Amino acid sequence: SQMPHGRMPLPSFWKMVDDTLKQSDAQLRAFCQTFETVTPSPVTQPMNPAEERKVLSLVSKHGPDKLYQVTSNISGSKDLDLTLQRGQIVALLQSVDTKGNTSRWLVDAGGPRGFVPAGKLRPY
Repeated sequence: SQMPHGRMPLPSFWKMVDDTLKQSDAQLRAFCQTFETVTPSPVTQPMNPAEERKVLSLVSKHGPDKLYQVTSNISGSKDLDLTLQRGQIVALLQSVDTKGNTSRWLVDAGGPRGFVPAGKLRPY
């Protein structure tokens, strides 16, 4: 009864809730579209010799079809998570974590192995 909507008839209240949710959904969709168009795609930069050797090693161990590039910086927060920089090349070992979660992948970063968010990787 203390809420401003407390005295509204129930059908009017649910209509207001529905209208508010539709408006919020439209705003969220507009934000997502803007974000996707404004965010630049990763820029391919020439590799330094050490990085090039690491990539060649990953190709020889895992094959070229298993290579992925990190699309944005990753800061590992859990045990076995990796911290990687945007642009790094990794090899996919498993597209699932130990609990069956497909949004975290096990990768080889050319030395350390660990889990990273699948959404931050794209085929190289």
